[in-house]
Amino acid sequence: MLEHFFQCPYCWEQISMLLDKSVSEKYIEDCEICCNPIQITTLFSGSELINFEVKSIEQ
Repeated sequence: MLEHFFQCPYCWEQISMLLDKSVSEKYIEDCEICCNPIQITTLFSGSELINFEVKSIEQ
């Protein structure tokens, strides 16, 4: 597991997330501060994180 910090696209608070190094994926998770849904995309090469994106989901 890899701890990764990023900024919420809604409330701008810094959030910490544990990422599974064995899986590149796209999923939706709620911000732990403001509870808005965030689309998270991760891309790993081996155990190295090479891309991490967060996007707000317009409702």
